[in-house]
Amino acid sequence: MTMSEITIKLPDTLQYELDFWAQQEGVSLNQYIVYALTRQVTSGYVVQRMSPEEVQKQEEEFIALHARWAALASDKEVDQILAEREIAEPEPELTPELVAKVQARIAAARNQKVIVQEPT
Repeated sequence: MTMSEITIKLPDTLQYELDFWAQQEGVSLNQYIVYALTRQVTSGYVVQRMSPEEVQKQEEEFIALHARWAALASDKEVDQILAEREIAEPEPELTPELVAKVQARIAAARNQKVIVQEPT
């Protein structure tokens, strides 16, 4: 994990309060501020419980998709399944450069597969 450094100006009363709570927790002021900021930022994330029916439906969809993948005979079929999938927002760490590297590896694997299969 990379770390960044920032300098902020705090009112004395806030710094005293943060110092107090850091001491109570037995951590450095820096560690406590990172903890407090992380807690504040992540408090917006909500994990929702799924009903047993929703869980069952997801499991059945996964099993069906797994069966389709296992039975695939061609890259065209793989491309079809990929075209049908739900598109989600990528994580911020998934940069265009990283996507290009993954695509290049997939293409290389496909080329290797073609080369290996040609003599048969």
